[in-house]
Amino acid sequence: MTTVVVGAGIIGTAIAHDLRKRGRQVVLLDRDAPGKGASFGNMASIAVTEFMPASRPSVWKQIPGWMLDPEGPVRVRPGYMPKLVPWFLRFIAASRPTKLRELEAQGAALCARALDDTLDLLRETGLSDQISQQGCLSLYTDEAEFKADRDHIEILERFGFPHEVIGRQAIKALEPELSERIGLAVLFPQNRSLKDPYRLVLALADRFTALGGRIERGEVTGFTRSERIREVVLADGRRLPADEVVIAAGAFSARLAGALGEPIPLETERGYHTQIMAPGITMRHSIIWPARAFMVTPTAGGIRVGGTVEMAGLDAAPDYRRARITVKRAKEALPNLACEDFTEWMGHRPALPDTVPILSASARTPGLFYATGHGHLGVTHAATTARLMGELITGAKPAVDLAPYRVNRF
Repeated sequence: MTTVVVGAGIIGTAIAHDLRKRGRQVVLLDRDAPGKGASFGNMASIAVTEFMPASRPSVWKQIPGWMLDPEGPVRVRPGYMPKLVPWFLRFIAASRPTKLRELEAQGAALCARALDDTLDLLRETGLSDQISQQGCLSLYTDEAEFKADRDHIEILERFGFPHEVIGRQAIKALEPELSERIGLAVLFPQNRSLKDPYRLVLALADRFTALGGRIERGEVTGFTRSERIREVVLADGRRLPADEVVIAAGAFSARLAGALGEPIPLETERGYHTQIMAPGITMRHSIIWPARAFMVTPTAGGIRVGGTVEMAGLDAAPDYRRARITVKRAKEALPNLACEDFTEWMGHRPALPDTVPILSASARTPGLFYATGHGHLGVTHAATTARLMGELITGAKPAVDLAPYRVNRF
C-alpha cells in the first residue's frame, strides 16, 4: 500500500511521518524542498486560543473600513476583488449565530489537543527544547480596547481555555520592554512559541526518511483514476503509482482539487513577516495586539513581526509595504525595538471562508484525502492533523469526529 502525500510543508510532512510510523509505504512529494513554503515563515506560534471564526460580525463589519485604509490589517488588491466575491459570500454566510457556535466548537476541538500533540511530536523528533515555556500576551491600552475583544475572551471561557487578565504592574514584570501605553493584558499560558518552525519540518523530514519514507521533488500536473486514485502525474513526465493520495499542499490545494473534479473554496491569505536579527531588546513572551492586528514572536534568530493579511491570489508579486506596516505597529508596543538588520518574507496561508480546515476523505474518489485550509494555524494544528489523518487513512477511529471537517460541506 503506497500513499503519496502532496505537499511538504509542516502539515504534509507531519502526515507523511505519521503514516510511515503506521506502516504505510509513503512518498512525500513537493515541487520544492520540505518546509520552504508557508511553513518557513509562519509566526512560530502554537496559538491554541486563536480558533475563533474570522467571519464573526465583530470582524467582518470592520472589513470595509480596513480596506479603505492603506495601512489597515486587511488589504484586497483591486484587480483581485471580482475573483474574491464567491469566497466572500460564503464568508458572510458563515457569520450566522448558529453557524458561528458550530464553528467555534469545531475549532476548539482541534485546539484543545494542539499543545499536547505538539509536545509529543517534539519529543519524537528530539526537539523538546525548541518550544518556549512562556505563553502569549494579548495587549490592550485600556478597558475600551479590552471590551472590544470581549467576544474572544468569552469564547475561551466557554470552552475552558486557561487565561489570566493582568494589570500594568504585572505586565511590566513579565515584559519590561512593553510601552507604558499598555494598561491591560491577557496571558494565554498554553500559547507557546517555537524557536525555529522550519527546523521542525526538517527534523520531521529526516526522521521520515530514516524510517524508510521517500521524498520526491516534482510539480503535479494531474492524476490517473479508474474506480479509485491510481497515479500522480508530474510535469517532467514521471508517474508515481499511488494506492492513496493526500492533498496537503496548503493554498495550492485548490488547484489540485479542481483538477480532481472536487473544487473547494480555498483562497490564499498572503502573510508577511519581518525577521529582525538584531532587535536591541529581549522578550520572553510572544505578544499580540488585537486593535493593531500584529504579532511579535521571539525566535532563535531574533524577533519575528507579522500579522497583516493580503488577498491577491497565488501569482501576484509581494508588496513588502505590508511587512513594514506591522513593524511600525510593533514599535508602538515596543518603543526600543531596533529594525536595521532584518529580512522580509511573504507566504501563502490557505484560507477557507469558515476558518475550519478540511480533514477528509474525498467525496468523489476512493483513495483520495484532503488536509488543507488551516489558515493561520498550520503549525498549531500540524501534530493533531497528522494524528487524525493517520487514523482516518488507516481505518482507525479518529480521536475527533471528522464529519464537520468534510470536503463537501460547502
